[in-house]
Amino acid sequence: MTPSQKSLALALATALIPAGLVGAWGASAKARLDENRDAPQDVAVAAVSNDAYCTPQLKAVVRRVASACGLVQAEGGRGCQPTDAKKVASLSGGDFNALFRPLAKRAHIVQFDPDTAELDEGAKKLVETAWSDQRGASFFFVVARASPEGSADHNTRLSRDRAQAVLTHLQEKFKDPELERQVGLLWLGEDFAQLDEEFCAWNRSREACTPAELNRSAFMAWIDCAI
Repeated sequence: MTPSQKSLALALATALIPAGLVGAWGASAKARLDENRDAPQDVAVAAVSNDAYCTPQLKAVVRRVASACGLVQAEGGRGCQPTDAKKVASLSGGDFNALFRPLAKRAHIVQFDPDTAELDEGAKKLVETAWSDQRGASFFFVVARASPEGSADHNTRLSRDRAQAVLTHLQEKFKDPELERQVGLLWLGEDFAQLDEEFCAWNRSREACTPAELNRSAFMAWIDCAI
């Protein structure tokens, strides 16, 4: 090989080396890209507290209660009455009650004497137990009812007074300035979502559990749903 031929061969080799490296790097990068596409992706997700009971339907109801009915205010409290409750829930009474089945082990039901909204000693203790069982939740839901004894209007007022009795006891017992921002009241009277015998197995303040006794009540539970 003449000196000129050697120079030409060296020049060609020198030119081919970068091209080969670029090709190798490109093939390696493609392989890594294909591998990453097939691998599970670890996406950063904001941590929110959503227990198993936080179904989309329950979150929708809680959201509507929190916004439409309003959290209790310091000047005396707002809530939803029966006609509003049907609109807020957008569900039948049976479907509304079914939303709370997953809460069976953390919900509490206080029962009242006929035609009264006074908490007896057992009911007061259960209200305190329910409030203390917060577990990091931020919304304390109180749903009060009345049995169909007397007029519907009277029972609406009675269930409202029962919900308020729960709130009043919490205020007097715990004196927490943030309490009113954590409690939501819903009173159903006799018109909507009466409880059936299934709820006799729940944590209640009394042993007696006829349908009438069960619905002279207020249901309480902390709800920890991202709403």
